Amino acid sequence: MNKKFYLTTAIAYTSSKPHIGNVYEAILADSIVRYKKKCGFDTYFQTGTDEHGQKIQLKAEANHITPQQHVDNISNEIKRTYKLVDVHYDHFVRTTDDYHVKEVAKVFEKLYKKGDIYKGSYEGNYCVDCESFFTTKDLKDGCCPDCGAKVQIMKEEAYFFKLAPYQNRLIEYINSHPEFIQPESRKNEMLNNFLSNPLPDLCVSRTSYTWGVPVHFDSKHVIYVWIDALLNYVTGIGYHVDETCGDLYNTYWPADIHLIGKDILRFHTIYWPIMLMALDMPLPKQIFGHPWVLMNHNKMSKSKGNVIYTDDLVELFGVDAVRYYVLHEIPFASDGNLTYELVCEKNNSDLANTYGNLVNRTMAMCKKYFDGKIGIGEASEFDVDLEALLGKTVEEYHNLMNKYRIADAIESVINLLRASNKYIDDTAPWVLAKNEAKHKVLEGVLYHLLEVIRVATILLEPIMPSASKNVYSQINTKLTSFEDLEYGRQKSYIIGEASVLFKRLDVNKDVLDKVLAKENKQEEPKKELPKKEEITIEDFDKLDLGVGQIVEAKKHPKADKLLVFKVDLGNEVRQIVSGIAKYYKPEDLIGKKVVVVKNLKPIVLRGEESYGMLLCASDENNLELLNVEHLLPGAKVS
Repeated sequence: MNKKFYLTTAIAYTSSKPHIGNVYEAILADSIVRYKKKCGFDTYFQTGTDEHGQKIQLKAEANHITPQQHVDNISNEIKRTYKLVDVHYDHFVRTTDDYHVKEVAKVFEKLYKKGDIYKGSYEGNYCVDCESFFTTKDLKDGCCPDCGAKVQIMKEEAYFFKLAPYQNRLIEYINSHPEFIQPESRKNEMLNNFLSNPLPDLCVSRTSYTWGVPVHFDSKHVIYVWIDALLNYVTGIGYHVDETCGDLYNTYWPADIHLIGKDILRFHTIYWPIMLMALDMPLPKQIFGHPWVLMNHNKMSKSKGNVIYTDDLVELFGVDAVRYYVLHEIPFASDGNLTYELVCEKNNSDLANTYGNLVNRTMAMCKKYFDGKIGIGEASEFDVDLEALLGKTVEEYHNLMNKYRIADAIESVINLLRASNKYIDDTAPWVLAKNEAKHKVLEGVLYHLLEVIRVATILLEPIMPSASKNVYSQINTKLTSFEDLEYGRQKSYIIGEASVLFKRLDVNKDVLDKVLAKENKQEEPKKELPKKEEITIEDFDKLDLGVGQIVEAKKHPKADKLLVFKVDLGNEVRQIVSGIAKYYKPEDLIGKKVVVVKNLKPIVLRGEESYGMLLCASDENNLELLNVEHLLPGAKVS
C-alpha cells in the first residue's frame, strides 16, 4: 500500500482578487504534491476559500450585493487563477459549504459543554482586515502589527476559548517534535514571543456583524472567523464531531503538512493545536510557514497599490516561467523579491539561455549529424564528470525536495544544465563531426546530452509540468518516472519535432512597454456619454413599466443576435424580441422576473412580432437584464 501524504494550504480570504503573493502558496503546494505523487505517495491536496467575517460583510455592502454573492464571485476567481497556473488540487473547500458550517457549530457547542468555551465580554484594539484583537503593546505606531491597518477600540459580549490549560502541553509537544514548526526560525518566534508568557483566553465569537456561522444556542453571536477557518482542514475530509468520520479523514488525518504564510503562524501553531487537543484529535505532523513574495522589497498590498496580478505575469511570460520564478526565487526561510524586470531576467538566463538553449542545440545537432537517431556511441574524456554530476544532482534534489527546500532543489538542476552547456563547448561536436573516425564519439556526446535533458526534465516536472511535457515530446521519451532517473536508462533515441521551449524577451519592448500600455489604458478617463435632453415628470409618466416573468425563451430563427421571449405580465402573456443573445442563453432566463416597457408600439423584427421592451443596463463590455426578486408579474414599476 502506498504511503499517504495530505497537504493543505491556508484557505484564501475572499475579500478581493488574489495577487501573485497570494497565489505563490498554491503553486508551492502544487509542486510539493506533484513531487510526492511522482515518489509514489497516495496524495491528497486540499485548498479553498475563507468566506466569513466582518471585512467580507462590509465589502459586500459597499458593492450593494449580498455577502454570499461576493464570496461566490471571489471564490470562482481564485479557482480560475489556480487553474491558470496549473494548480491541481483534490478538493476545494469553502467555509460557506453546508457540511462545514454544520460541523463548525457542533465543535463550538461541544467545547462550550466541555467547559473550554465560556461567555464574557471583551474590549480591545480590533483590526477589521485581520479579524483580530491586539493588546496595546502589540500595536505598531498605533496600527495592526500584521497588516498595518488602523485598529478600532471595540467592546462587545463574546465567548472565550481557554488556552492556558493546554499551554504547557503545547510547549512540550513543540519541544519534543522539532519538525512540527518549520523553518526553525518560525518555531523560535512562537516559543519566545508568544508561548513564553501566559496565554490570554481567545475571543471566539462576535456580535458586531452577522456574516458568519451562528452559535446554535445563542443566535446573536457568530463564531470567530479563525475558529471557523481552521476547522476546514478536517471538515473538508469528512470529520464529524459527534458521529463516525468519513473514509478520507480516517485515511489522511493527521495532515503531513499545513503550508501557510508566515503572517498567520500564530493562529496555526497555537490556537489550532490547542483546539485539536481540546477535541482529543491528533495534531498535524508539520506546519510550514513560508516567506512572502515582495515587490521591490516591500510586502504586496492592494491598499499600497504595489501588487502584481497572476494574469498579467502569465500573459507576459507564460505559466511555466511564472511558476519557475516564484519557486526558484523565494528562498526557504526568507522573503523573495519580484518585479517584471527580475522575472524577465530569470526567464532569459535560466530558462531561455540555459535550459531552452541546451534542448535547442542538442535537438539541432541530433537532426543534423544523425538524422534524429542516437545510440549510446563511444565515450569522450568529459563523460565521467558529467555522469557523476548527474548522479549527484538526483541525490541532492531528492534530499532538498523532501525538506521543502524547493528553490535549492531547482538550483541543483539548473547547475546540471549549465554544466551540460559547458560540456558541449568542451566536446565541440562540430569539430568531431568533421572527423569520420570520431563519428561514434560524437554520437556518444549527443547521447549524454539527451540523457541529461531527460533526467533534468523529470526533476523539473513538478516545477514546470507543461514545459516538461513539451520536452518529453521533443526527445520522444516515455521514461519519465522517478524510477528512470539513472543515467543510461534509455538506450537509444529517435527524437521528435523541435520547438522553442522558452523565448528570450526584451525587457523594454516585450515587458515594460506592454505593462505601461496596459496601465495607461486602465487610467484613461471614461468617455462621457452624450447627454440626452432632459425630460419632465409628465414625460416619464408616459412610460408604462411593469414586472414580467419570462415563461418561454428561444433563439430567433432568422437572427443570431436576437432572442424571442414569452413574458407573463400578470394579466396577459406577450411576445417580446430582444437583442441580447450575445450575453444570455435562452434556457438560463426562463423564470426570471424582469422590467418591461409595456406601452411600446408593437413592431416586427425579422418576421417575429415584438410587443414591449426588456430593460437592460450596459457598459462597453457587458450587458445585464434588470431583475426583480420578490414582486409578482404585473406589479407596477415607477
